[in-house]
Amino acid sequence: MMENGVKRWLVNVSDWSPSPHDFFSAISLLPKHEHSSVTRFLRVEDRKRALVSRLLQYTLVHEVLGIPFDEIVIKRTFEGKPYVVCDQVATKFPNFNFNVSHHGDFVAIASEPLCLVGVDIVSHAHPVKGTVPELLENFSSYFSRGEWDEITNASSDDDILGKFYRYWSLKEAFVKAVGKGLGYRLDKLEFQHMNWTNITVKIDQKALRDWRFWHFELQKQYYVSVARGCPRMATESYKKALSRIDFSDDEYYQGLHLPHVMFLQQTVEQLLERYST
Repeated sequence: MMENGVKRWLVNVSDWSPSPHDFFSAISLLPKHEHSSVTRFLRVEDRKRALVSRLLQYTLVHEVLGIPFDEIVIKRTFEGKPYVVCDQVATKFPNFNFNVSHHGDFVAIASEPLCLVGVDIVSHAHPVKGTVPELLENFSSYFSRGEWDEITNASSDDDILGKFYRYWSLKEAFVKAVGKGLGYRLDKLEFQHMNWTNITVKIDQKALRDWRFWHFELQKQYYVSVARGCPRMATESYKKALSRIDFSDDEYYQGLHLPHVMFLQQTVEQLLERYST
């Protein structure tokens, strides 16, 4: 059943305080070529997020596709989009793919069996230095006129930041779904919503009818956005990593309208336990 390919997992890394020995024991579970992606960071918190991101990827692929941990191969496109390399992907699901995001205390992963998926998580953080207007003054070019008016006309600095981060998260989820890098012009995207539900998007004023979006607030004022959309819109490098990009209207409708699932909170201990079972 395609529904089994729809996963949403979330880890609060602040709940995990490993000893140095336990931390490096966890790293040793990953393929050796992944170790440097964790140890290259100097700050402990950055290392934790990088490690948990990799653990989530390998554990999800293992659970959904049934591939033994030591046989999982995850590569990345030129733009940095992760994907799994395995013939089993195409036999179990039409187009299995996943995406990860981390910010502050949380690391999230989302997967889809047919449509592209992008996920972005962001914290509602107030500027440490300067004012909210000073923080935002360099970002107006990333938003449409309508989006920017909604942000700047909010009733308080806290509401201004909230709308700013919400729109930013939605834009990032779309960009990550298609596999674009940092150079994508975010102002080309214009999101519309009804109290952050029934979310739609336009690109250069043209509505995209074959995409769906979800957005909600986590505890501690974190926002999460998920994008589900058309494989034909993937970057050229990402298309090469996908099993298929062309589907009939009926196939695509089925994938686009699969039930959305809420994020299931996992612990690092639960992820590590799966490696030993």
